[in-house]
Amino acid sequence: MFVDEQGATNHGIWVEVLGRFGYHRVMLEKPLKYAIIGCGLIGKKRLQALPSGSVSVLCDIDEARARDLAGLSHGGRVVGNSLEAVNDSNVDIVIIATLNKDLAPLAKQALEAKKHVLIEKPGAISSSELEELLKLSRVVNRQVRIGYNHRYHPAFLKAHEIVAAGSIGPIMFIRARYGHGGRLGYNKEWRADKKLSGGGELMDQGVHLIDLAGSFLGKFDKIDGHVATSFWDMAVDDNAFMSLRTPKNQTAWLQVSCTEWKNLFSFEIYGRDAKLHIEGLGGSYGIERLYYYRMLPEMGPPETTIWEFPRGDESWKKEMEVFEQDIRAGREPNCGLQSGIETLKAVEKIYARS
Repeated sequence: MFVDEQGATNHGIWVEVLGRFGYHRVMLEKPLKYAIIGCGLIGKKRLQALPSGSVSVLCDIDEARARDLAGLSHGGRVVGNSLEAVNDSNVDIVIIATLNKDLAPLAKQALEAKKHVLIEKPGAISSSELEELLKLSRVVNRQVRIGYNHRYHPAFLKAHEIVAAGSIGPIMFIRARYGHGGRLGYNKEWRADKKLSGGGELMDQGVHLIDLAGSFLGKFDKIDGHVATSFWDMAVDDNAFMSLRTPKNQTAWLQVSCTEWKNLFSFEIYGRDAKLHIEGLGGSYGIERLYYYRMLPEMGPPETTIWEFPRGDESWKKEMEVFEQDIRAGREPNCGLQSGIETLKAVEKIYARS
């Protein structure tokens, strides 16, 4: 095997391999290397979803937190300056897992350094920030993904498979609820400060439901709803109620809450021939299950199939695997900046109506 140094690329290297009919050129993929900016809880989840030894740089303004993650990653240079992280020549992809207000500015730094970027949801505190990133990503020819990991929960992957097969018929509407009960001092955390978060429960869990509904129904052109602050003493919302409709008049009826005293996740997809119901996300939300209720010709009680997924949350890992595939193929992620823009535009319309 001979390495062709002139054939080296950002993500692999061409080599000459001796086969049955002589030498031929093949591409050997080199492992992609990461920088993680923001080494808190979500940064840790992102780290644990990556291959061992793939993190080159860990960055946090609290360098002690970055050093803690460096211990978990068995390596990785620790820095306290984001520019130093994004300009590291050993980095291909930058993961940004910071407060919402810093997501877009840090993503801009990474794109200007010509890195691919995964931005934790919601990606920014306004759709205009994401629109600027979209323009820049096209100029520098780099891929950007918004970190909506819920798409890769096994129940959702299975549900998409069933829908794509036409087994439930055309989708009529979606109904979903997502909520938690907060914790002591929740109203004092950064999520309760609009300058840091961009909004309350709608911006926190609401964007997940909007994104998931859009992954089944496509773009929404009629957006209505309102937010409320019913319990927590804070300047942002603790409940949000949404009615989103497509050009085909399919509806997504969604509610999110941080006054849900027993954590809840429920996502129902109603087709003309069957219904899918996803409940639970593991952990405090209960075992993840997918129910498939198939309507019989005589109607009445449906034929029911149930899948359980008790083995833990692999969604973070699967999301990163798909993003690496996007990068190697040079294709725009299916949960990229454009879909992130549409989600935040829906959020902005609901806040404006409230």
